[in-house]
Amino acid sequence: MKSGARAVGVAESYARGADRSTLAGVVCRADRTVDGCAFATCTVGGTDLTDGIATVYDRLDREDVSYVLVAGVALAWYNILELESVAERVDRPVIAVTFEDSSGLESSLRDAFDGQALSERLERYRALPDRRATTVDGHDRYYRVAGIDPTEAARVLEHFTAEGGRPEPLRVARFVARAGDDLRRE
Repeated sequence: MKSGARAVGVAESYARGADRSTLAGVVCRADRTVDGCAFATCTVGGTDLTDGIATVYDRLDREDVSYVLVAGVALAWYNILELESVAERVDRPVIAVTFEDSSGLESSLRDAFDGQALSERLERYRALPDRRATTVDGHDRYYRVAGIDPTEAARVLEHFTAEGGRPEPLRVARFVARAGDDLRRE
């Protein structure tokens, strides 16, 4: 991968009791240079995460981005990502990354929701591509993909990770989301 290849990392931040979560998208080159940032929001406990991520991407207005990395599939208190939909809307491969092994979200969704709200989230969750595992910088990472071969996605994660096992676009996006959330709450 060329050092000038770019990925958008999308992460979120929200305060306990907030009704909106701040999404930050950070453009990062493979050589770890950050060269763009945009914000959007999504509803805490809602179903608009996919729209929020597409909004971040649109606000960046960057045709030079090759990949979109998202920090998880259930941001903002179980606002479930529609991975394939994001890939179609932004016309880029999407890699959703998680940092811990888990048995899945179905049990947690059942504890938090019922009725139509539960049905909708379970449908979205079950529609997600299979979760895969890889090791990056000595750390186990778990990912789902849309629009990219899983083996290539593992190489993308490795290439965008400097140290600590967290891809740089996601590491920086997490800091930026926290700062944006702090400002938004002032």
